Amino acid sequence: MSFTIPTLQDIAQPVLAARLQHLLDNKTKPLGSLGRIEALAQRIGLVLGSESPELKDPQLVVFAGDHGLAARGVSAYPSDVTWQMVENFLAGGAAVSVLARQHGIGLTVVDCGVRHDFAPRAGLVVHKVAPGTADSLEGQAMSAAQRDAALANGAALVKALPGNALLLGEMGIGNTSAASMLLARLAGLSVADCTGAGTGLDAEAVQRKIGILRQVLALHAEARDPLDALAAFGGFEIATMVGAVLQAAAERRVIVVDGFIASSAVLVAATLQPAVLQRCVFAHRSGERGHALMLAHLKVEPLLDLGLRLGEGSGAAMAWPLLVSACAILREMASFESAGVSRQDEAPVVGSAPV
Repeated sequence: MSFTIPTLQDIAQPVLAARLQHLLDNKTKPLGSLGRIEALAQRIGLVLGSESPELKDPQLVVFAGDHGLAARGVSAYPSDVTWQMVENFLAGGAAVSVLARQHGIGLTVVDCGVRHDFAPRAGLVVHKVAPGTADSLEGQAMSAAQRDAALANGAALVKALPGNALLLGEMGIGNTSAASMLLARLAGLSVADCTGAGTGLDAEAVQRKIGILRQVLALHAEARDPLDALAAFGGFEIATMVGAVLQAAAERRVIVVDGFIASSAVLVAATLQPAVLQRCVFAHRSGERGHALMLAHLKVEPLLDLGLRLGEGSGAAMAWPLLVSACAILREMASFESAGVSRQDEAPVVGSAPV
């Protein structure tokens, strides 16, 4: 299955940006007093091309896949936890399930390459490329054909989803290793700086993990292109997410990025098409060590910093109400003129002192 990388338009739109800023500046409040919510409102307005943006039918997608490298002990949990957590998502018991229900967000779980066969049911989409990636310490995690199939699956998934906002989530034991290697390779950083505890490794185990990742990076030293790096390090869930991000960006959906793993997919997508970042809202700064470096490399500022490192899309779901509020401010908050409220610089003056 082939995949064509979409060409994205620049959505800077200076005229609309100026109009949005004018609207925000003329709301009944001191200038700039809603802080970064004002910048968020402008970003959403630019993505949706509207002075009164409205977020409709938000869709949170959890991309799931297994990693061959997990057998090397790079995670505190066994690979079986991937499929067990998929079952938990579908049963409504995971953190992201609770948050999606709370905020009225559609939740879809995608089997991108889990080493388990799931019974068909509502909320599950099967786009299994293979039952887990190969061990990247022995060869490429996936072939070029498998990578392209995963990318195409992600694009097809988004085309079938309603709404104008995509929230990214993931599940895959071992996927912090893949994300750390993608960051190290594509940002030119030391893998030791990019690697953290993942699901809860102790300090000694983190050092073992770093040693393994160094070996993998050395084995695939020629994989410098973002798509080559993606094939070399995996995983199927990250590759499927890259395809979904590119398609959502092409459709000008608002993309709400969760933590370290989701950001690694955006890193790949943005390296291919930098205008992807114009469509993204980064939900939070993860407690995973490499995420701060990832955000700095992308030159983006997250909305929240709560020490989260769960994944699943939980941080994206927690940040979602801020996006809703930002749009409501643009659409519903009165202007000084419409409310008959005097501006600060229009205050009556007695003598030389404003009253």
